[in-house]
Amino acid sequence: MDATKADDDLDALERLNRDYIASVQHGDVQRFGELLADDFLCSNPDGTLVNRAQFLAQTAQPVTISGLVAEEVKIRLFGDVALVHARTRYRTAGGDERHGRYTDVWARRGGKWLAISAHVTR
Repeated sequence: MDATKADDDLDALERLNRDYIASVQHGDVQRFGELLADDFLCSNPDGTLVNRAQFLAQTAQPVTISGLVAEEVKIRLFGDVALVHARTRYRTAGGDERHGRYTDVWARRGGKWLAISAHVTR
């Protein structure tokens, strides 16, 4: 892969990752609608596997955490597929600081990066 193209892809994926995290924090169903592939699946911390529609429905629920940030973000490119690994830090409704991890899988489809899978732990 051309180094400039890889740099452009990394920049785009960094922006998309920031948008994804902001969408979680703010319950932004509309932005998630733009970020998620039609066949998106998410493994939730409770062990459930949800599809795109179910994920958007859970995103529409009131947000009970605050201060969500992604740390130690690592983006790995494999042509038209990318993995994003990161650690999260946030506060519960009761004010306790918590941490988690996530791995998101992105695929370039029709020239656009879309999230196709997520795995979240807390």
